[in-house]
Amino acid sequence: MIKVCLADNHPIVHYGIKSYFKESSEVSIVGHAENFQALEDILSKKAVDIVILDLDLEGLSSINLVKSMVKEYPATKLVIYTNLSEQMYAPNALKAGVAAYIHKTSKLETVASALTKVNNGSVVFSETVKKNLALIGKRNKSERLYRKLSTREIEVLRYLSDGKKNKEIAKILDLNEKTVSTYKLRLLTKLNVTNLVDLVNKAKTLEIV
Repeated sequence: MIKVCLADNHPIVHYGIKSYFKESSEVSIVGHAENFQALEDILSKKAVDIVILDLDLEGLSSINLVKSMVKEYPATKLVIYTNLSEQMYAPNALKAGVAAYIHKTSKLETVASALTKVNNGSVVFSETVKKNLALIGKRNKSERLYRKLSTREIEVLRYLSDGKKNKEIAKILDLNEKTVSTYKLRLLTKLNVTNLVDLVNKAKTLEIV
């Protein structure tokens, strides 16, 4: 039996996944967390084979926390299940050590299949992600713009797109406010825009946010 913990902000997701696996002979939902602190509490107390994790989970402010989880709980594999762009976030998730990246538009049958494969040692990414990774070096300059962004720059851009101010972002990411300003300037330069509105629009066009 694969012991799974579900970490997601939305009760409907918890209900849907628990209902789907209710009669499963292979998967058992042994815990559910609605924020990152609750997830850490569960992992510190229970043996969990796989965590189904939304990157939008409350309290999960940075991909660095995902990296830390991979190191701290090596026996527990992470399956990302999120609405965030595969094109932008899947490569960084792969680098962080997650075992699978599944977009929430996928059917629950896809999630079930991924859990089995991950439990057997596979790393699961969609064909779209695999093709994107393979084509990175072949894209023209404008299409490669977003690949110049660091993980931290992507995180700052995500919060800027949500309408958060530098001070708020600094608090969320545990950074100095001046550091956030520096990242903002780098983003403007790298995406070849001159103001925040154009920056956010460019990010949406490139499916960064």
